[in-house]
Amino acid sequence: MNDQQPPSNPFMRILSSLGPAIITASVVLGPGSILSASKIGHTYAYQMIWVLVIAVIMMIAMTALSARLGIQLKGTICDELAERAGRPIAAATGIILFLIAACFQFSNNLGVLAAVEPFIDADSNISLYIILGMNAFIILALYGFKHLYGLIEKLMKLLVGVMMVAFAINLFQVRPDWVAAISGFIPSIPNLDSSTTSMKEVMTPIVALYATTFSVAGAFYQSYLVRQKGWTRANLKQGLIDSTLGISILGLITMMVLITAAKVLYQNPDITTLSSVSDVAKSLEPAFGKSAMIIFSLGIFAGAFSSFLVNAMIGGSILADGFGLGGYIDLKWPKLFTVLALLVGMGVAIYTKSMGVKPMGLIIFAQSLTVLGIPMLAIAMLWLATRPDMKGENAIPAWMKILGFIGLISSILLAIRTAYNLIAPLING
Repeated sequence: MNDQQPPSNPFMRILSSLGPAIITASVVLGPGSILSASKIGHTYAYQMIWVLVIAVIMMIAMTALSARLGIQLKGTICDELAERAGRPIAAATGIILFLIAACFQFSNNLGVLAAVEPFIDADSNISLYIILGMNAFIILALYGFKHLYGLIEKLMKLLVGVMMVAFAINLFQVRPDWVAAISGFIPSIPNLDSSTTSMKEVMTPIVALYATTFSVAGAFYQSYLVRQKGWTRANLKQGLIDSTLGISILGLITMMVLITAAKVLYQNPDITTLSSVSDVAKSLEPAFGKSAMIIFSLGIFAGAFSSFLVNAMIGGSILADGFGLGGYIDLKWPKLFTVLALLVGMGVAIYTKSMGVKPMGLIIFAQSLTVLGIPMLAIAMLWLATRPDMKGENAIPAWMKILGFIGLISSILLAIRTAYNLIAPLING
């Protein structure tokens, strides 16, 4: 039960509402979204900002829907799935989400390394020590602190604040074309030079920007976060403010990265490929000095570390809850499964760095799971939101359900595209 009275000052009331969605935003805003935004700026300048805006709107709707379910349902989403559809459905939801989180956890480890890569000796073993130390620190924190939700919320607010300041400094330092940036809010289709560019090459960075911003898995976990914060029906309006403001901050930070890249990287003959976020950071140094690279790398580190922590926590909590073992991070089984996700990510990251190869089998496996898992999560939320008992005071606002269904359709289309990209090489080969 949440007995805290909201502050009387409107501004302070909005700030006090921020919490669960900041944690959700922090897991979404990782190295993948930073790299995707940079690639869009590099390829299309300001032209595709409207795609980011649509993704943010869809993410706000799905996050707000999840928060509403977390407040209004008697149990967690997995509890309700187990009661209404059977424990196997809840368990399958937990397993799929855990496997996706565990498989991609290695990229979060590498994302943190990418932030410090410009400042360390690539041939030394220091990167391995950083990976080991970072994971050990998180595991110790999981078992060394009580009431982890409050601590994680404060840490994520700090890291999101660091990202905002770091990327804002870079943004104003590069002096972008603001008129062109504003025109990017108007939907337009990129020019396609059919002689040199395929439709797949045009769509890949655009789809990546949308997919890394509209994260159904992140939105799914919002329902757990509002329950851990202690929100009740009295906090329904707070939940909507939190979702709107928290995800808007996600969009604002991503937009700052995109606009910075549009100014620095677009049609820059010295920039040919962007294979990692460290490439983006290094690209700032020739024109704006080492300080710009350091500041940008600080933002990358904040984004990577926040994703690193919350991604593992999502996988561990939902897996435990899927089996009826509780879904709150302070409980025994969610902690144990979170540690398991951390260890999987750490092991693969160490293997990747020591062997100098990417674990393509694991990446393909994770992509295959995404084809099934992401639409399944969206279907679960919408199915619960449209149950016969969700009427009257329990009714989910129509706009949330409508945008939620649009989000489901987009997630299915993304899944089909991913499946095609996985199958096509096998057919053609």
